[in-house]
Formats: sequence, C-alpha cells, structure tokens
Amino acid sequence: MATPDTRTQLLDAAERLFAERGFRGTSVRAITDLAGANLAAVGYHFGSKAELLAAVVRRVVEPINAAQCARLDRLLARTSDPTVADLVEAFAGPLFDEMPGGDEGGARTSRLIVTIITDPAEEARTWTGPSEVAVRDRYLAAFERALPDLSQEELWFRLRGIIAVTAVDRIQVYQNPPASLSPVAGEAARRWAITYLTAAMSAPPTGT
Repeated sequence: MATPDTRTQLLDAAERLFAERGFRGTSVRAITDLAGANLAAVGYHFGSKAELLAAVVRRVVEPINAAQCARLDRLLARTSDPTVADLVEAFAGPLFDEMPGGDEGGARTSRLIVTIITDPAEEARTWTGPSEVAVRDRYLAAFERALPDLSQEELWFRLRGIIAVTAVDRIQVYQNPPASLSPVAGEAARRWAITYLTAAMSAPPTGT
C-alpha cells in the first residue's frame, strides 16, 4: 500500500483534530505534528488554516452532496411530485451511508459535521461553495412543492434539523452503543430516522 502523500496526511490529521477540538482549538503545529510534516506544509499545500478547514470539510461533504443530488435526480425522474418521505430518504440516506454506526470513520465524519454546525469561528461558517448551495437550493425547492404551506425559512430550519439529528445519532451510536439492544437496532435506525424526520418535516406550519 502506498504511503499517503503530505497533503493527504495533513487532511487526515486536520479532520481528526478539527472534529475533536474545533477550528480555534486546533493549532497548525498540532496538525503538522500529527501529520508528521513540517510547520510550513499547511501554508504550502493550502495557503492557510482556514483553507485547510475548507478542504477538509469539502472532502467529507462532497460525496454526500453528490449522492444527495443523484438520489434527487432519480426521484424526480420517477415523479414530478415526490412525497415528503421520499425526499427525506433521498436527503438523509447519504448521511447514513457516509456515517455508518459503529465505525470510527463514520463517527469522525459525524463529529466534523456537528463541529461545523456549532463552531462559533467565522471560518467554520464560510467554507461553503457553489456546489453546497446548489444542493441546498434544489432540496428546498423540492420540499417547497411538497410542503407549500411552510415558509422557506421554516423549511430550511427543518432541513438543517435532518443533518443535526442524523449526525448526533451517529456519534452516539459509536461512542455509547446500547449494550442491552440487539444489533438489529442499529440496522433499524435508518428506518426510524426516516419515519421521525418525515413527521418533523410534515408538521403544520408554526403559528406566529
């Protein structure tokens, strides 16, 4: 097996540390020490710590976004009016696929997603690009058609909830596996999540 190049080692180290410590709690020196690289390597390969964070997050998120777009394409090819449950499955399914329960890599991805949702650092809120915006807008438009009584703001709130609920669940499953439950519980979590999140997305508009 080929040894990872320096850029990949930096990405791997940064993903682990950003997920554990957040953006401000992770120093460039800590990243380069863990990667076994010299201190100037982050600047050489990425330009800055902020650009390294963006590269780390995109490496994690792009496969999820691509799968979400592909599922939405297949869904809309079958029907122009998909149900809320079908849309939730198309959006949430790739999150479960990329964050399998009981897997360290899946848990690390989950922690990173929670970090970029909750990290107060400005750099954690400015990594997105056109591809992430396009996925958001496509799903918002599809949910708007399925749930015309909801405002776009409330729809986006609920869509963010899908991401948060899924990510937190994946972390909990890895870190605190319920010993008293059978392995079937883990396999069923995806179905439970789709049922729960469909109900949450379909709830009546919140009164003012």
